[in-house]
Amino acid sequence: MTAVEANRLAEQAGRDAKARPHELIVGLDEWTGFRKPLVAEVSMARKQGLTASLALERLAGRVTSWTGGNSGFASASVIVLVWGALGPFFGFSDTWQLVINTGTTIVTFLMVFLIQRTQNKDALAIHLKLNELVAAIAGASNRLIEIEGLSEQDLRVLERHYHELADLARKERDMGQSHSVDEARLRHDRKARSGRDPASQPS
Repeated sequence: MTAVEANRLAEQAGRDAKARPHELIVGLDEWTGFRKPLVAEVSMARKQGLTASLALERLAGRVTSWTGGNSGFASASVIVLVWGALGPFFGFSDTWQLVINTGTTIVTFLMVFLIQRTQNKDALAIHLKLNELVAAIAGASNRLIEIEGLSEQDLRVLERHYHELADLARKERDMGQSHSVDEARLRHDRKARSGRDPASQPS
């Protein structure tokens, strides 16, 4: 099967998933050639009344993105400067201090949950991408899929395993030999030839 046919079947599976979001559509992975399920869950979630959750998810992403940018920092700085400038007019009273204390406490309290929600989503997306890479590579161990669910003791065992691999690699050759400029050029040439050769495309 050619890459064009694989792409065509994958696009057809995507259209079927949009047309029937309540069903499990089986399509063809355009890279591996294996049949894999493609599930359209967004429409399902909306039909089940999860629109509010999706809106909150978008809001959390936008707020964390804004607060982490220049505009968020500038806005916070302006608020602090204005509060400080108003101090002499209020005689630096307890009420004047209570305003900034209460405001920063509320903002900090809400930001903790917003940032944690965004980080949880990003971490899940990274884990799924890594799981896909492990599952797709023939030489990788499938035991590493969803490895974050293992206990810390099990992770320490795997860590010693990879440390041993690294030690063996260092004993075979030094870093300059294993990552030389000549090797980088050879890897680049292999990729360039692979991109120009139609027979090298996944089928």
